[in-house]
Amino acid sequence: MRIITGSARGASLLTLEGEQTRPTSARAKEAIFSILQFSISGRRVLDLFAGSGQMGLEALSRGAESAVFIDKSPKAVEVIRKNAEKTRLSDKCRIECGDFSEKLARLSGEKFDIVFLDPPYALGAIPKALSALLRGGNLNVDSYVVCEAGSAEDFFGGDAALEAAFDVVRQAKYGVAHVIILRPKEIE
Repeated sequence: MRIITGSARGASLLTLEGEQTRPTSARAKEAIFSILQFSISGRRVLDLFAGSGQMGLEALSRGAESAVFIDKSPKAVEVIRKNAEKTRLSDKCRIECGDFSEKLARLSGEKFDIVFLDPPYALGAIPKALSALLRGGNLNVDSYVVCEAGSAEDFFGGDAALEAAFDVVRQAKYGVAHVIILRPKEIE
């Protein structure tokens, strides 16, 4: 796994051992950043369920202003720290260990322009995270939320009101991963 382009281009990233973390595939990552490429410079990023931190670090390498990385695994947080140092992007990173719902509650009111949500598929956490982002006022009207799940049904969990709160920019399948890129419809 490597940084595709930007200031840290070609840097290889560490990953967690075992099946705990499933990194976004190179094909999916390239497609996501192809869509976001003109919306990254100077932006604030949230990489929730960060794993190795590859998505947030890729955004920083491409010119994002800063990134907050959150993962509940202390081992993942250590890998993210090492990857941030390896890519020389540590000064733009805030790395936190803890449960996503608690961390999002603490981030209430803090705005992010790009959010990556890639929880373990079995967790079914995307609808909860999307609701928390809206409730906490973490999104701007021009924010992008990139979600990765094992099934297209996992994005909104059958919540029609939650689904109605977002516009779908792009939806695709890459191997076993279903990826959807969203934008909030209205921000109060």
